[in-house]
Amino acid sequence: MSPPVPMYPVVLRTEGRRCLVVGGGPVAARKTAELVRCGALVTVVAPAVDPAIDALADTGGPGAVRVERRLYRDDEAADYRLVVTATGLVDVDRRVAADADAARVWVNSADDAAHCTFILPSVHRDGSVSVAVSTGGASPAMASWLRRRIAETLGDDLGVLADLLAEARHQLMTEGRPTTTVDWAALLDGPLPGLVRDGDIDGARALVAEAAGLAPRSLPPAAP
Repeated sequence: MSPPVPMYPVVLRTEGRRCLVVGGGPVAARKTAELVRCGALVTVVAPAVDPAIDALADTGGPGAVRVERRLYRDDEAADYRLVVTATGLVDVDRRVAADADAARVWVNSADDAAHCTFILPSVHRDGSVSVAVSTGGASPAMASWLRRRIAETLGDDLGVLADLLAEARHQLMTEGRPTTTVDWAALLDGPLPGLVRDGDIDGARALVAEAAGLAPRSLPPAAP
């Protein structure tokens, strides 16, 4: 038996793009919430929806949610950039997945990896940093377990650390200087993460500036 073909990991930009969620239960609600968090314009299609979906439609957020209380219509998946189906009804989910695939639209079918063109990973977020873990659909529980273990190991300061490095890179590019001359790995393997973890942001900023050959004052405060 040949080994499974590995999946190609990507990070999608869904901000301002129309996405479809078919299904109205708790699983669909979680997937809708994540799309909204990432700025997507989400249409939810289901005869009945979880209160959490109605709440998303009421409060809005980075994205927007429109709820249509009805059954899925054949071929409507083609009208969207990305589709998630989570009705819990095998025939319906597979019909949605088939429509999306035929229209060359990326589709995720909950608990049915064989009919997905993309798999949703388990994600830990801290500011601009996202750490995603996937088992290729083999075990979502294991992906969640790994994500929790990684989050515990890495701590709660990844976002601030990323902001400091991003500001230094931006300043270098503004000055027309290459960013590849800085040994970023050495910075991260050195005392920098510890300074951020201890709350010494000024010290961390000075260390980054020194490594990048920048004046410390040229780096604005990192985001909280």
